Amino acid sequence: MAAYAARKLAGHIGAGSRINAAVLSRLVTASTAPPCGRSRVCSRQISQIVNSNGKRLFLVDTLALVRRLEAQGVPSKQAEAITAAITEVLNDTLENVAQSFVSKSEMQKTEMTQESNLSKFKSLVQSSQEHHFSLLQHETEKLKSDIEKMRSELRYEIDKVTAGQRLDLNLERGRIRDELSNQNQETSNLTNKLDREIHALRAQLEAAKYEVIKYCIGTLVSISAVGLAVLRIMM
Repeated sequence: MAAYAARKLAGHIGAGSRINAAVLSRLVTASTAPPCGRSRVCSRQISQIVNSNGKRLFLVDTLALVRRLEAQGVPSKQAEAITAAITEVLNDTLENVAQSFVSKSEMQKTEMTQESNLSKFKSLVQSSQEHHFSLLQHETEKLKSDIEKMRSELRYEIDKVTAGQRLDLNLERGRIRDELSNQNQETSNLTNKLDREIHALRAQLEAAKYEVIKYCIGTLVSISAVGLAVLRIMM
């Protein structure tokens, strides 16, 4: 920055000037150097005005600078030119510094805005989480009620099917019992019929036996009578 100011001053005062470049560099450095260690704070402490074109101009003690240059042996016109150049360079430098950094109030305002946005975001996230949690809880309760309803319906259907199966089993048992009783009755009837037929056959056999015996006895008697008759005739 000091070399840039020295070159600019050399352009203002011309090449034939008797001013030493080292002196100009020291003057520019002394004029542009901040009065304290932190340039950001010091640049904010310098009083400033705003020009009609919107550019900020920083106030410099030009009279003291001119007196100092004259004390170094610089003519008045050249001292005024050097002072004007230094003031312009200083204004440009401080303007660049002012544009590169922000003020404390702007930083506080930005921090407050960020904190406000962060708090809004936190509240929005919290409300969204609460809303989603309430929706999830509502859906959970709804699912529980649906599951209980399905369970009761399933239990009712199971009881209904079980009762129907029991009724069918009882009806089937009754039907089988009736069929067994009918079959037993038919078997008893068949047994009785067979017994009657057997008794009838036995009676017929006995009657036939008696008839055969009777015929046999009659035949024997007839044969005996014929034999006796033949014997009588032969005798």
